[in-house]
Amino acid sequence: MRRTTLTLLTTGLLAATAACSSSTTDRPAAPTPTLTAAASAAGTAAATGSPKAAPPAAGQDAAAIAAKIKKVVHTAATTTNITAADDPNKLLGRPHQYTSATVITDSRIEDANAKGADRGATVEVFATAEDAKARAAYIEAIGKAQPIFAEYDFLHGTVLVRVAKALTPDQAAEYDKAAG
Repeated sequence: MRRTTLTLLTTGLLAATAACSSSTTDRPAAPTPTLTAAASAAGTAAATGSPKAAPPAAGQDAAAIAAKIKKVVHTAATTTNITAADDPNKLLGRPHQYTSATVITDSRIEDANAKGADRGATVEVFATAEDAKARAAYIEAIGKAQPIFAEYDFLHGTVLVRVAKALTPDQAAEYDKAAG
């Protein structure tokens, strides 16, 4: 009985490992989803029982969303696209993490030493809405445990917009509205 149980566990573990490794290689390196298409594609994948995330639709990545925000939030001065080489979180392109990210510098924030979202905002785009929601929950938990790390987070399907706590609630809402 013990040998049979171990054999079944080992077989299941090997099958799960093989499934995980094949699903990550099938993902595009830098998908570019749209908010509504990605949400419906993720729903289609869930409804069909597909283990892979549905490929996001073309035309929407963090840089495009940041450009859209800059048109509305006039104090959004500059944008910087994050690459795998300079990602401070080392999450870009990793399984279940963001597929593109862009930092927006807001001229209302005077702290020249601030980095990332603390400079104004960071736009993070994920392959699935579930991945974006998990990241938002993780960041929220950190902010609750250590208020020094609190920030404004706005979730729009596969897009997470993280806004600096140095801005007022009304100023942060400008980013939410512009991204939505």
